[in-house]
Amino acid sequence: MSPPTKHALLSASSAARWLLCTAAPHFEAQFLESTSEYAEEGSLAHAICELKAVYCLKKQLTKESYIQKLNLLKQNPIYNDEIDRTSDIYIQHLKEKIKIYKPRPNIAIEAYVDFSDYVPEGFGTCDCIIVGNNRLDIIDYKHGKGVAVEAKNNPQMRLYALGALKRYKHVYGNSIENVRMAIDQPRINAGVSEETITVSELISWGKNIKPLAQKAFNGTGEFKPGKHCRFCRGNAQCKARANTNITLQNYIDKSIDKLTNTEISELLIKGKELVAWYKDLKAYALNAILKGENIPEFKVVAGRSTRIFSDPDAAIAAAIKAGYSENDVYNHRPKTLAELEKLMGKAEFENNLGAFVVKPLGTPTLVSVNDKRVPYNSAEIDFAGVIK
Repeated sequence: MSPPTKHALLSASSAARWLLCTAAPHFEAQFLESTSEYAEEGSLAHAICELKAVYCLKKQLTKESYIQKLNLLKQNPIYNDEIDRTSDIYIQHLKEKIKIYKPRPNIAIEAYVDFSDYVPEGFGTCDCIIVGNNRLDIIDYKHGKGVAVEAKNNPQMRLYALGALKRYKHVYGNSIENVRMAIDQPRINAGVSEETITVSELISWGKNIKPLAQKAFNGTGEFKPGKHCRFCRGNAQCKARANTNITLQNYIDKSIDKLTNTEISELLIKGKELVAWYKDLKAYALNAILKGENIPEFKVVAGRSTRIFSDPDAAIAAAIKAGYSENDVYNHRPKTLAELEKLMGKAEFENNLGAFVVKPLGTPTLVSVNDKRVPYNSAEIDFAGVIK
């Protein structure tokens, strides 16, 4: 089933933003949606995942039709072999979940769900819903590799789950007791991030967020800048965000010349958002000037460039003709670890080359205390050459 062409004002995918910044939906509506190569690659990956799921799990296509449709998707210029591998991992994970159910469960791929009982005009499309044995599974595929997305307390997944409960209410009534939500992000995590909660806990959460959703829908919400600004279409032009980032002096005791460690901690936390805000401002200004708009005191120039051959093969041939040997003009180097792993695939790479892989201790890096990594221990440096 293809996702609806209409977009909900309060989408499940942006819920993590509008539940915190309830003014965001109407503010963002002023700005045109944009796309990127990463977004287009993600859309293609989802289309391939959907096709494979319909063929492998739903058995709704002949092999000939499946191959024809898959080859058509692979003709997209942004297609690459990694999409094929990650979509296969996703399908394997779905198969593993389905095996748990006895008898075979109800499976829905790219399923429309309506969660408007909790969010005004709320609807969305689930990548996969599996239901049976008094349990409901919601699985979402993420193709991104920049930021790991966790299932725990994930509002997008919970809204999908509420919509799925409503979708199957007429079939299963009140027999579903538990909901398991899983995020499959194979480019970052070989496993699956999961959260399991009871239906009563899910419904209670839905009732708690109803007032916030109503505010956001009505346009009576409040601005609350933070990390969630990252994907807001208006993040560079939001005055609330600007005001937050130009008041760093509020965190400093002006009666003391030397910053305390507590003040440094506060400034590090605020400064991180300040850097992100500045990058968004810079990107906006660049695009505005390229479109012919005026940003006072700024202009766009050509950045630093490096020389390249117009025809590398012809240039090398000319060098050899001039008397230089192939050893003079070619650098022969082995492929990197990452290149070989991509060539072989993770399993084959581990089987053939895993014994040669070591992972030295990384450079000391300052992070939030909430980061999941263990604290740095300089004593580990002695064993860095043997840590895998």
